[in-house]
Amino acid sequence: MATLEELRQKVESTEQMQSVVKTMKTIAAVSIRQYEKAVESLSDFNNTIKMGLKILLQHGPLKTRLPGGEKQGKKSVVVFGSDQGMCGQFNEQIASFTLETLEKEAGEKEDIIVLAVGERVVPSLEEGGLEIRETFSVPSSIAGITPTVQDIVLKIEQLQLREHLTRVDLFHNRPLSGSSYQPRTLRLLPLDRKWLESLRQEKWPSNNIPISTLAWENLFSGLVRYNIFVSLYRYMAESLSAENASRIASMQNAERNIEEQLEELKARFRHERQQSITEELLDIVSGFEALS
Repeated sequence: MATLEELRQKVESTEQMQSVVKTMKTIAAVSIRQYEKAVESLSDFNNTIKMGLKILLQHGPLKTRLPGGEKQGKKSVVVFGSDQGMCGQFNEQIASFTLETLEKEAGEKEDIIVLAVGERVVPSLEEGGLEIRETFSVPSSIAGITPTVQDIVLKIEQLQLREHLTRVDLFHNRPLSGSSYQPRTLRLLPLDRKWLESLRQEKWPSNNIPISTLAWENLFSGLVRYNIFVSLYRYMAESLSAENASRIASMQNAERNIEEQLEELKARFRHERQQSITEELLDIVSGFEALS
């Protein structure tokens, strides 16, 4: 049986934990909004890239061999997880979705080059039979997204040159309403030929046609690289937003458990205190009767 002082200390400790959980929920909610704004801010940049590709495709050849479009070559997947805990089944869900998707394609897992973003997603992927080629740290703020994405782009380019990489798929959790999210995949390379053809068919919005002194091949390759960068940036920001959404859900569950535990401790504390007061009163009455 815990003493009155021990119960008081447990109540104080539980209240402090409750305060920490509330603070973490607030930080996660603020982070979600920041990452949402980061995704929104990409729209103008992404539109500029599309306009550049559109004018190039209207005044140049749509090559049969697009970057990453060769039929023969290795495949890579980039899986976005987390480095921090307390985010529920965030890593397990995206790892399970990745493994199920690759299983449906009936390919050899040994031939897939896996790039993981986040240490905590690695064990689940390895348990599924995937070998991790390289792991990148998850940025802890918006400022850290750009250098991380640049590292991933550089790695993909190295794999294209050294190992004849021709296909890259992204796997990440996409935030939904509230604290929910769902896993999804995106084909990063090769470029979607139908999408490029649709850009070619779109009418230019004005009579002023841009011109460039750069070689068509160089300019096209540069815009493709920017398109890859924007895609990676967007889906990393969405993954970070989903991670914090999952963290909010975990904190809400923890908060409910703490509240239940706190009510139980307070009830025990009140009971023990009342029992202690009753015993003291009985001792006083007994002492008074003995003196009388």
